[in-house]
Amino acid sequence: MNTIDDNAQQIAALTLQRFQQQNGRRLIVAIAGAPGSGKSAIAERVVEVLNGEADMRAALFPMDGYHYDDAVLEQMQRREFKGAIDTFDVHGLRHMLERLKRNEDDVVAVPVFDRAIEISRAGGRLIPQSVNIIVCEGNYLLASQSPWNRLKPIFDVTVFVDVDEEDLRHRLRERWQNFNLDDAEITRKVEENDLPNGLLVASTSLEPDLRVQNPGRSATVTKTHID
Repeated sequence: MNTIDDNAQQIAALTLQRFQQQNGRRLIVAIAGAPGSGKSAIAERVVEVLNGEADMRAALFPMDGYHYDDAVLEQMQRREFKGAIDTFDVHGLRHMLERLKRNEDDVVAVPVFDRAIEISRAGGRLIPQSVNIIVCEGNYLLASQSPWNRLKPIFDVTVFVDVDEEDLRHRLRERWQNFNLDDAEITRKVEENDLPNGLLVASTSLEPDLRVQNPGRSATVTKTHID
């Protein structure tokens, strides 16, 4: 079993424990970390593990669907800094998380970010009422800054993915190379936007239930204060 699987199994085990303690009420998991930290892959695997459990249904809910549109960012003069903490609709995300947790509707449509065109698609994913556990992943889910700090109380399980700075820089450069950008533009995106955002995430996030160390292509889990 590789380390992503190890991590997913431990996160899923804690999630199922908390779910049982809540007598079947819908539970929401937060997996936070810097861009390029590997949180998306871990979150996807957690959903797979949970869906392998009998009578359990899990769904993925990425926070990236709450990017402001490029036209809005142009008006804000923040287009070049897309992905920074102030370029997301935090209040819209919070209200959606609260709606999903109440689980009063037969189905909820959530936005999904299309990375190929850098635009969020409204109603890009449906989450039915029958889903027991929602795994939300994103950079700023555990941010301590107001009003982002209003998110953590919504979550039942919180996880943070830690990555060394040099490793993170390498991953971010590698990610942009898939978009046919020249070296100068990749350097600008990484050094002026993505890496500063990642370091901000690492330095200002609130303490999670699980802290996941994710160096290179491997990862280990350190427990902090699981109960």
